[in-house]
Amino acid sequence: MSALAAPSLVQSVDWLAIAPPTLAAVVGLAVLVTDLFLPDARKHLLGWISVAGLAAATLLLLPLLDGDRATFCLTDDARVCSYTADRFTLVVQFLVLGGALLAALLSVTALKDDRGRLPEGEYWFLLLSSAAGAALLPASRDLATLIVALEVASLPAFALVGIRHGDRRSSEAALKFFLSSVTATAVSLLGVSFVYATTGTLYLTQVAARIQDVDGQLHTLAQTGVVLTLIGFAFKTAAAPFHFWVPDTYVGAPLPIAAYLSVVGKAVGFSGLALVTVVAFPSYGDVWGPALAILAALTMTVGNVGALRQRATRAYSAVRLLAWSSIGQAGYLLVPIAAAAYTDEPDHAIGSTVAYALMYAAVNLGAFAVAALVGRTRSANRVADYRGLYARNPLTALLLAFFLLCLAGLPPGLIGLFAKVTVFSAAVEAGLGWLAVLMAVNVVIALAYYLRWTALLFRAPDGEPDAHRVPMPLTAALALTAVLGVVLSLAPQVVLRFADTTLF
Repeated sequence: MSALAAPSLVQSVDWLAIAPPTLAAVVGLAVLVTDLFLPDARKHLLGWISVAGLAAATLLLLPLLDGDRATFCLTDDARVCSYTADRFTLVVQFLVLGGALLAALLSVTALKDDRGRLPEGEYWFLLLSSAAGAALLPASRDLATLIVALEVASLPAFALVGIRHGDRRSSEAALKFFLSSVTATAVSLLGVSFVYATTGTLYLTQVAARIQDVDGQLHTLAQTGVVLTLIGFAFKTAAAPFHFWVPDTYVGAPLPIAAYLSVVGKAVGFSGLALVTVVAFPSYGDVWGPALAILAALTMTVGNVGALRQRATRAYSAVRLLAWSSIGQAGYLLVPIAAAAYTDEPDHAIGSTVAYALMYAAVNLGAFAVAALVGRTRSANRVADYRGLYARNPLTALLLAFFLLCLAGLPPGLIGLFAKVTVFSAAVEAGLGWLAVLMAVNVVIALAYYLRWTALLFRAPDGEPDAHRVPMPLTAALALTAVLGVVLSLAPQVVLRFADTTLF
């Protein structure tokens, strides 16, 4: 009697689908090994290798545009996969890898200015490793891969925040970031274990199918698992009350890493949050919908009020203002995800978040690039240091004014205006009128500190203006963000069409 053939466990790997995060990881390892053999005088080459690697990883997204791809699928059901390169994945990966590329350009100048205080090999390895994890997360379609990608993106970031040896602020920032993040991860892992206990699977689509039919005795356990899982991702988005680490972390970290966290860190959190809510837990919208709406309201209010209270003469007030502003922007980004619980087209709501995130990434990285430039001569980086910037460097002042107006949603930064209208519309269409009204109030609050900083740029400078040359990597970062901001303001439909089409 012949034995029954056991099902094959061999899975085929679509190497093209996983190429972007894989290349970032491989280049990171190559940089770490190369660092062992390079003399100190040639360490700067590591930065350009990293920039080239991130640019190549970003370009590898182009061959994936012809259709959805999936790999690491179940052998008995090819529709259930751990990695999916669909349109949502590609857009977020572009945001992540593009943001990491701009942060790398800022880092080339920062490492040169620090004159050996930052270990270059370790720095680039950690940045590339974090970018690889961040690029993996939006493609993850099971809870285990999501958590692993989240930690691969986060753990190198802890080290990057505290990488400046002998700097007390850097060490304190890294410790605060590490402890709060580890706590959130532990809570999230507990939630995932509860979800697995009630559904018997980690795949997002299978969780969605099974969690709505759990036994009555396990209903409370399933609800608890949903809430705890969301907490970990809410932390990564800097949603209040999980925001307390942001201002000190941004100030203590090297400025390019603060820029990286403000954009890529948020992309990680929001893509993970979108996946677990809309794909894995759609039947629990009555749990996460109101919770995220309240978080959005609290986050935008806390962030904007915190930014409004910053004193222009306080040390590092420019970076602190950008940190509090990023918390307020996180509140706006949460609005469409909360609205997804109240609409029959949740992918449309998630599209609004993606459109807003693309706008925010371009202009916020531009603002950080200008802050990096000013910080080269004004190490305290106060808002007051930007007084008379137009007299010292007219083009840089005009660019910062443009970026701030985009963040405020005022002309000529039309992409900021249209992105805010898209988010506002998502709230209204979902019946969250109270949240739309609160968002409008917060937009007005934000106008005060954005316009106050913008006006300062064109005032008469204190003393003689000190002109300084702009290094080539900083020039490239400013040029890229400026071109993106201008193009998107002239043709906002390039981004806003993501809000009108299916992403999943």
